[in-house]
Amino acid sequence: MIKDNQDYKQKVKILNDWAYSYYVLDNPKASDEEYDKLYHEVVRYEDTHPLEKLEDSPTNRVGDVLLDGFVKAKHIKRMWSMEDVFDFSELEEWVDRVKKSFEEVSFVCEPKFDGASLNLIYENGYLKQAITRGDGSVGEDVTNNAKTIKSIPLSIDYHELIEIRGEVLLSFKEFERLNMQRAKKEESLFANPRNAASGSLRQLDPSITASRNLVFMPWGIGENSLKFDLHSKKMKFIYDIGFKSPPFMQICVTTKEIQEVYEKIVKLRESYPIMLDGMVVKVDEVAKEESLGYTVKYPRWMVAYKFPAVEKTTTIKDIIAQVGRTGVITPVAVVEPVNIEGAVVERATLHNFDEIKRLDIKIGDKVIIIRSGDVIPKITKVLPQYRNGDEVEVKRPTFCPECGSELLDEGILIKCQNLECPARVINSIKYFASKKCLNIDGLGEKIVEQLYRSGLVKSLLDIFSLSYEKLLELDGFKEKKAQNLLNSINAIKGVECWRFVNSLGIEHIGEVASKKLCEKFGLNLSGLTKEEVLSIDGFGEEMAESIVEFFRVNHQLVEELKLLIKPQEPLKKEIKESLFSGKTVVITGTLSKPRDEFKTILESFGAKITNSVSKKTDFLLYGENAGSKLEKAKSLGVKLLTEEELKKALGYV
Repeated sequence: MIKDNQDYKQKVKILNDWAYSYYVLDNPKASDEEYDKLYHEVVRYEDTHPLEKLEDSPTNRVGDVLLDGFVKAKHIKRMWSMEDVFDFSELEEWVDRVKKSFEEVSFVCEPKFDGASLNLIYENGYLKQAITRGDGSVGEDVTNNAKTIKSIPLSIDYHELIEIRGEVLLSFKEFERLNMQRAKKEESLFANPRNAASGSLRQLDPSITASRNLVFMPWGIGENSLKFDLHSKKMKFIYDIGFKSPPFMQICVTTKEIQEVYEKIVKLRESYPIMLDGMVVKVDEVAKEESLGYTVKYPRWMVAYKFPAVEKTTTIKDIIAQVGRTGVITPVAVVEPVNIEGAVVERATLHNFDEIKRLDIKIGDKVIIIRSGDVIPKITKVLPQYRNGDEVEVKRPTFCPECGSELLDEGILIKCQNLECPARVINSIKYFASKKCLNIDGLGEKIVEQLYRSGLVKSLLDIFSLSYEKLLELDGFKEKKAQNLLNSINAIKGVECWRFVNSLGIEHIGEVASKKLCEKFGLNLSGLTKEEVLSIDGFGEEMAESIVEFFRVNHQLVEELKLLIKPQEPLKKEIKESLFSGKTVVITGTLSKPRDEFKTILESFGAKITNSVSKKTDFLLYGENAGSKLEKAKSLGVKLLTEEELKKALGYV
């Protein structure tokens, strides 16, 4: 029996130590019987002394409070996605890009876990919040569920604010056990451990999450004030304060060394008890990570080296032509259903008709199809030895399969030029209303098609002319459904700028790029020049040309939509007058803070930040290992600034 508060604290400490040894170190210190006995002693004491209950008591892992739903929560620092590479040549290209900035650099190789990403926020030593990845900036608060995962410490011996990122996983053994349970209850089975882990983490009943033996494996850090100079040292610190360590972590210097580690892991992938889908390669030096920075989508200092895709053989039943919202015709192979890593594949992309010719694909062919992780299934090889003469040649279409218009054949791309083509209009409306765009609840794929076929919606503008009476005339529409749809359409008024821009469906411009555009230019996007768009970090030629052309052609439509939707202008940053007002600045080299921080400071003083040095560059802010940009700036007579000189110019010193 527990005697007093001091004894209670000691018993909680023992239980947490036993749990750490069992769930993190895989080295039990006590039997299940001993653990259960002490656990129930702690429960009895807390029942009679509720005010003394500790935040890190293992009884907080029970998860006995049902949730009404998940609320949105912001990450302190963004959770980035990773660029993927699939073979040695792509790895070499990435390493070469890194070494253009730094001749000497080391890389840390770690496993890439295939699960559900989670961000843990600790403050004053306690788990404050657990947030799913979401869109990288905002996710769902699943703190109650995370507390049931025994490899997530409720408290740590570190009291500064810190975000610890990782993957929630289900072992193959636990996955099989869970699916056997579900089969007995005649419930649908999970496709693979990743889906099972994701579904388990997002249960409104945390006791279900608690019952599924999930594991948390950390892979990175967001907000932190750790002083280590290497990523590997930071992660070693994380493992030392109570988190599970990965099955391997190796430091490499050359591309050859990275490849050797990768090949070793590929051979051992089947022996791991948890699902890995590749290897992560990161620049180890923290200062160099910060100097390399980010593109619009990815960190430049890390990459996911994916495992070879799983291959299966199947037969092509048909090849159909799909019309996208930009009018591009994409051939899609309809294949005999085949199970690849838990997913039943019935269709595969063929990209374009040149690809069909290159692979010599015919309808009726036996083919090899691959699917790697979440990559769209793809046909890689035809097996001509199985042909019997019944195979059918695939002809390039000359007329649109949807509207019958003559197609524009540009070689690689075949396009329907008819702006009123049903497929173009329908796909544009679907995208416009989708979750990552305006998120119009009730305007899903089938409803959009029904509204189009009925003649009620023939363009984006028609959405805002829908009436209650007209909706009631449609099959399946009752009073409540009609009113809910109209309420959802009305609710998008005042939507964030980036959602509005994303909903327009500009080619090459997605969610992240839309946010960057709005941050830089707000809603004033018509009339932008290519050079102005290229001034945004991470924007390339194709993106810039697409934006300029889209707003030139669709200016009137965009203005009408703006009047109807009234999207919010982003909050204007206060611009201070300075010698940098209206001047073009390039930042290069390793500085005392990440480049983004200097970019924000300079922009607040009226500067325009670009990526490349040219005759139009007014200032170059440079740090250590500045490289070719510094040399070019010198040759062009650009004004050079060190960090100290910048501070003096801004009055910081």
